Amino acid sequence: MGTLTVRIKDKTKTRLEKLAVKTARTKSYLVTHALEEFLELNEWQIEGIKKAVRQADAGKLTEHNKVVKRLESRLANKVD
Repeated sequence: MGTLTVRIKDKTKTRLEKLAVKTARTKSYLVTHALEEFLELNEWQIEGIKKAVRQADAGKLTEHNKVVKRLESRLANKVD
């Protein structure tokens, strides 16, 4: 396991300290967990964008009206 030093705003540090106390977790645990979640989300998003660009470059596009119909269908079938 490695070590990383970062500078954060005083307000952010205070919030982190309060959350650590409230959750009975260490600040390190909370920061590591938050960073892992951030990386997973952004890696997934970037890969999705790259995949979509490759598909578009290959001419695999969906017409606008088909996208609208698909979205309307999903919204109509959504259960609250």
